[in-house]
Amino acid sequence: MSQFDLVVIGSGPGGYVAAIKAGQLGLKTALVEKEPALGGTCLNVGCIPSKALLHSTETWRHVQHSKHHGIVGADKLTFDVVTMMTNKDKVVAQLNKGVEFLVSKRGVEIVRGLGRLGKAGQVLVRSTSGERILETKNVLIATGSVPIELPFMKFDGETVISSDQGIALKTVPRSLVVVGAGAIGLELGSVWARLGAQVTVVEMLPTIGGPAYDADIAKVAQSALEKQGIKFELGAKVTGVKKNAAGTALTAERDGKQLEFPADKILVAVGRKANTTGLGAAEAGLKLDERGRVVIDSHFLTSLPNVYAIGDVVTGPMLAHKAEEEGVAVVENLAGKSGHVNYNVIPGVIYTDPEVACVGISEAEAKTKGIEVKIGKFQLQANGRAIATDGTTGFIKVIAHAQSDKVLGVQMVAKGASEMIAAACAHMEYGGSAEDVARTCFAHPTVSESFKEAAMAVSKSSIHSL
Repeated sequence: MSQFDLVVIGSGPGGYVAAIKAGQLGLKTALVEKEPALGGTCLNVGCIPSKALLHSTETWRHVQHSKHHGIVGADKLTFDVVTMMTNKDKVVAQLNKGVEFLVSKRGVEIVRGLGRLGKAGQVLVRSTSGERILETKNVLIATGSVPIELPFMKFDGETVISSDQGIALKTVPRSLVVVGAGAIGLELGSVWARLGAQVTVVEMLPTIGGPAYDADIAKVAQSALEKQGIKFELGAKVTGVKKNAAGTALTAERDGKQLEFPADKILVAVGRKANTTGLGAAEAGLKLDERGRVVIDSHFLTSLPNVYAIGDVVTGPMLAHKAEEEGVAVVENLAGKSGHVNYNVIPGVIYTDPEVACVGISEAEAKTKGIEVKIGKFQLQANGRAIATDGTTGFIKVIAHAQSDKVLGVQMVAKGASEMIAAACAHMEYGGSAEDVARTCFAHPTVSESFKEAAMAVSKSSIHSL
């Protein structure tokens, strides 16, 4: 047996960040992980490897369309998928080592094995070497999520694949059908479309990107991706897979009509679900909601005393940065500090080209809630840096309260939107107004000036647009 102040189950972004923070604050901490490498889904099969592949394939696509920059002979170049995958794996391995180094240097004990809840104050860890009992004052569940599998279309790892397999294909499929037009589907669809696959995205909703984005943002993003060769079939409900001598096809229906989409690979990207497998939730009496998520109160406390939960395994957006903030908040509270997460300022990003990003409420949500707002927009085609860097597709949108001028939300389609959205988060965190953004000095020439201009447009005072 070992005695700890805190045992964290799961080493994804939420878990390992919580463990590091606990070490910083002097809590004796153990981090339990069932996989060989730390980092969870995000680092090993999600956020990081997908971004490595997006960067590799963006580089390839930009070279292919570079004649106007004076780069000639690009049409004679080739790419190698195996090398791209090797680079992706190298990036992941480097970060794996970095996370383990940081965790260890904070005095956190890394315990390998499957962690599950035992008696009060105990975590049982089962590994190939047997079972170990960790005695602890507090437990933090950070077991993350897994891809949702459609009951009528099970993953087989060959034809019907999840995002785990979608980032590890050894060859480019001739045709790829993506089920779901959320971040995962659009990003992986972009990766393989850039390498020559015929990509069709089938989505039940009428717009892409999910409900967080307004229709005008989604429309521009969809148009940009269509120009890159991705085909969209919206408002279509997937019904199954059809296999015959001619090959494999995804079946769907729309407006009473039956549809078929031939595919070498079918990537199911309809979302993720909380992962409580092997946690011993039922045996321990841990309360779960109707979607299998761990139920928590406003301080992340579960139905069990001194047992907390964060990240994808609880309610809220399944985002790595949300889990990190929650992990820090829990640990700070345990250390007698005032941990807090502002859920109104959690950004979301789709890392396509151009990128799509948002924070706060959308214009549509404001209307639904009866909040009167003012809108400011600025088109990137009027931004000098965007023109100079082939980045004129997209626009920035600021949603401000009609009376107070407080920024309630920001949405954007733009190159570098994932970085630019941070400025919006910073202003919103202190309750800034559109005028506050408008009076902030932005470097010139930068694409981020478009955010300033959009904020100015709220009061119809944009300089570089009418």
